[in-house]
Amino acid sequence: MTLLAGKTAIVTGAGRGIGAATALLFAQHGARVVISDIDLAPAAEIAGHIVAAGGSALAVAADVTQAAHLENLVEQAVQHYQGIDVLVNNAGYTWDGVLHKMTDAQWEAMLAVHLTAPFKLIRAAAPYLREAAKQELATTGAARPRKIINISSTTGTRGNPGQANYAAGKAGIIGLTKTLAKEWGQFNIQVNAIAFGYIDTRLTQSKEKGDFTERDGQKIDLGIPEQMRQMAKMLIPLGRPGTPAEAAGPMLFFASPLSDYVSGQVLEIAGGM
Repeated sequence: MTLLAGKTAIVTGAGRGIGAATALLFAQHGARVVISDIDLAPAAEIAGHIVAAGGSALAVAADVTQAAHLENLVEQAVQHYQGIDVLVNNAGYTWDGVLHKMTDAQWEAMLAVHLTAPFKLIRAAAPYLREAAKQELATTGAARPRKIINISSTTGTRGNPGQANYAAGKAGIIGLTKTLAKEWGQFNIQVNAIAFGYIDTRLTQSKEKGDFTERDGQKIDLGIPEQMRQMAKMLIPLGRPGTPAEAAGPMLFFASPLSDYVSGQVLEIAGGM
């Protein structure tokens, strides 16, 4: 099956985890994939796997919180592939803390990466999404389907202690999704969100492993305390976290013609939780 044959897809945060699995699955279904990540090395590695398998991929280093990086990402995609059909706003990280101890920096960082960055990337891509569709409507009377997939979280739909900042960003992206579905539906652009639950990635690995990311010179610990990881499994009817490959499946649905009449929706992927 090649559900995405001839399509160009941008996937942010695609050097690891859900983003990487999504890029690989899209490529298997015929998409030309622009793999964006703040770190070029893992993005280039995923692109290499796709090319080695006979697909087409471009790796672009981009910090999604930097507007100039987003403009460059769009420009690179259009220069190499002459358009954009699918845009996946996946990049992000967590910076947890209880509200009464949360700093302004923690709060603003999560809104910047999970809400403002998707807004700015969609706006930067508008000439190749909305305006391209508008031109097609004017010349042929019909615009081909285009897709925007925003990544939320069950933390955004349900809340989670210690993640007020992350929850606010992930709830906000749902509002953006539903509004844009109404604004751009007339251009045959479907806009949907996926709210992931416990997916096994570096953001949900054991905190005791000591993994971290750095932003503006500050070290930010990644992961969840092991005791909380074990407790979380008990709340999931399937009894385990999802895998990145399992998370990529719903992404393919929203990117493909199978969802051409689905827009403004939020799909929870949480093992029945």
